[in-house]
Amino acid sequence: MKLQHSPGAHPHPSQRGQDGPASRNLAGPMWKTLLIFLIPLMLSNALQSLSNTAGSIFLGRLIGVNALAAVSTFFPILFFLVSFLIGIGSGSTVLIGQAYGAGKQEYLKAVAGTTLAFTFLLGVVLAVLGGLFNVQMLSLIGAPANILAPAAGYARILFWSLPVIFLYTVYTTFLRGTGDSRTPFYFLAVSTTLGLLLTPALILGWAGLPRLGLNGAAYAGIFSTLITFVLMLAYLQQVRHPLRLDRDLLRHLRLDWQLLKTLLKIGVPTGVQMIMVSLSEIAIVSLVNRFGSSATAAYGAYYQVANYVQMPAISLGIAVSIFGAQAIGAGRFERLRRVIGAGIALNFVIGGVLVVLCYLFATDILGWFLTDRETLRVAHRLLMITLWSYLIFGGTSVLTGIMRSSGTVFWPTALSIFSIWAVEIPTAYILAQKIGIDGIWVGYATAFVAGFLLQYGYYRAFWRNKRHGRLIPE
Repeated sequence: MKLQHSPGAHPHPSQRGQDGPASRNLAGPMWKTLLIFLIPLMLSNALQSLSNTAGSIFLGRLIGVNALAAVSTFFPILFFLVSFLIGIGSGSTVLIGQAYGAGKQEYLKAVAGTTLAFTFLLGVVLAVLGGLFNVQMLSLIGAPANILAPAAGYARILFWSLPVIFLYTVYTTFLRGTGDSRTPFYFLAVSTTLGLLLTPALILGWAGLPRLGLNGAAYAGIFSTLITFVLMLAYLQQVRHPLRLDRDLLRHLRLDWQLLKTLLKIGVPTGVQMIMVSLSEIAIVSLVNRFGSSATAAYGAYYQVANYVQMPAISLGIAVSIFGAQAIGAGRFERLRRVIGAGIALNFVIGGVLVVLCYLFATDILGWFLTDRETLRVAHRLLMITLWSYLIFGGTSVLTGIMRSSGTVFWPTALSIFSIWAVEIPTAYILAQKIGIDGIWVGYATAFVAGFLLQYGYYRAFWRNKRHGRLIPE
């Protein structure tokens, strides 16, 4: 039977989890706890963005602007196909966080086993579909004819690697659910280093390696991920991490249908939200493609910078969701509002610094991977219009993160989809007709503001007055 408590309620002492494994995460100032977790998480996101940025620089400098445009066109499709994984990972994080907070190690491993089994099967299905129909997918979104063939070759390689990518990604999600953001960071550093070495080597054929051009960047990503995953599993086994791949976890490496039902109940709405976001990106790319391959390349360059700017927002959403889930699992419901307050404060401090720096040095940053003046001008204009709105997006990420920690996902998802498809896309489409490509960028900022207002309204009117309970068995 599910326990029900309001955020300010006082549960029975046996339900508080004071001596549980997550108790140290919930003690002391919440901003400090979040910041300690956040630093490795943000560094992980920065490394991931660095890897993507370095890849774009290699492509732009070593091959040319068409290679960068080809990858930029393919990215929304890949994001669409992996969106369901992001949702499942989000659902597993909530369950693992609550199980960790309650000290339920067996359930912790059951969640991990079922999620690994399900995401591997999902990766196989998507690999087959993407490998067979990548050309049709790229044609559907109007990829320019001069980059269709290289984009299809690049896409085909990455599609076939999805099962391995899925397993590695979901495993790092598990670790963070227990409050461990350092281990994923350490091994992402290994993966990034390997990628930085292998990408130019495989593009240009260094040290006797084959000269693969654009496809070399795809193979570099696959090899670095696979090697890192194997090393990480060995390390977890060596340090006897709670989520190491031991006999107990292997015993749960199957589809537990009851657990999967709970997992999907939380994860599917988040996955649907991610799919709708990715579909909107495909729609945006289709609009951008109408302005030519230079505009497409500018959009790809903008995305590299935006990855850094939105890093605090995304990281805080994850952190707030994890520590909110741990608080609920431990019965520390009074900590939920402190988690929210700390998340909002850190968003404006950390995110504000990044936004200001990017405003000041936008031209220099874009010049790292763009050489064409017209492409650089378009990308710079995009940043000037949208940068400030990522602080608003950060506030939205914190609110949806805390609501997700309690299993409340339907309405936050519905409101997010509404802000994208009823605000962003129509605004971008209409303004693109009236003022040109700048209208597309205005659509981003408008959607961020609308999304925050909608989520905050739901939080104040409904969620904060709702009784929240554990999603895991008692």
